[in-house]
Amino acid sequence: MPVEPPPTPWQFGDPRTAEDDLAAIGADLEPGTVLAAYRRGLFPMPSGHRGDPPYWFSPVRRGVLPLSGLRVSRSLRRSVREFEIRIDTAFAEVLAACAAPSRPQGWIDRDIRDAYTELHELGWVHSVEAWRDGRLVGGLYGVAIGGLFAGESMFHRERDASKVALVGLVDLLSDEYADRRVLDVQWRTEHLASLGVVEVDRAAYLDALPDALAVPLPATWRAG
Repeated sequence: MPVEPPPTPWQFGDPRTAEDDLAAIGADLEPGTVLAAYRRGLFPMPSGHRGDPPYWFSPVRRGVLPLSGLRVSRSLRRSVREFEIRIDTAFAEVLAACAAPSRPQGWIDRDIRDAYTELHELGWVHSVEAWRDGRLVGGLYGVAIGGLFAGESMFHRERDASKVALVGLVDLLSDEYADRRVLDVQWRTEHLASLGVVEVDRAAYLDALPDALAVPLPATWRAG
């Protein structure tokens, strides 16, 4: 079970009042602060300028993947059979791959890596990994709080490997609480839309969040 860190000294306002996706600037990336933000419907990203405080986003149009809406094409279904899914066996490598400077539009800096590594060690952040022949070839990581899984980033080294990891994540979340869980992907992209990601209004996301947070973690992470 995850370990609750000391509470944050910072307070986040209601993101409903934000005029755009950027809801707040400031605070820190201590575990208690980051968890408090997710529980309020926000997530951090760096500003892009070294030394700036964290930026906190709550998108006006939030990308979510309904667990019953995952689109698995025939080719992806074949790929699923070619990879092995593992959970939390190579978190540091998954995070490093997601943060690779060579990736276009890379945003994961050292502060973010340190913050999510600490949250992983406390049991709040998890990796879902695609392996082939003993090699890590794709995966994703995100924050799990009750019935919320907030996906942060994914990567692949072989075709379909990150998509297979997403299929594995949806399988993990698809239990008796599936209709109350929220799989948050921050923003909808065309790539994610092809997998079933839709947009919901910020208000609808925030309204659904308390019920999702009250749901137990999936059994895999409760036992771990």
